[in-house]
Amino acid sequence: MEHGSFTNDSQASFTLAEEDHTLANAVRFMLNQDPRVTLAGYSIPHPSLECVNVRVQTTGDQAREVLKDACQELMLMNKHVRSVFDKAVSEFKVEQARLAAEEEEKNKAEEEELKKQKDLLASMDIDSD
Repeated sequence: MEHGSFTNDSQASFTLAEEDHTLANAVRFMLNQDPRVTLAGYSIPHPSLECVNVRVQTTGDQAREVLKDACQELMLMNKHVRSVFDKAVSEFKVEQARLAAEEEEKNKAEEEELKKQKDLLASMDIDSD
């Protein structure tokens, strides 16, 4: 919900329902990265209310458009972080599978060596008299 001014579109407050510090701080950060923004902040009216008030003042652009742009930039950033994370998880899983295969080969080689040694001892047929 927007609480703007009828006379000045460059400043407005917005209420984000069912949100908390997580989204509000990220939006505030993105807004403050925009050179069109002169002030960006947020407040939570009361801890028991699930809403956040975001205040935006710009150098002349419509506050609504600047907020929309900040949200779109935030979505792009989140998409990038997600793709980097997914790639890292995939690489980790591949590496874990490779390490598990190497460990299995090592164990098989050790078992074969142990079997050879047992067979050699059995073939020696040493009497303990």
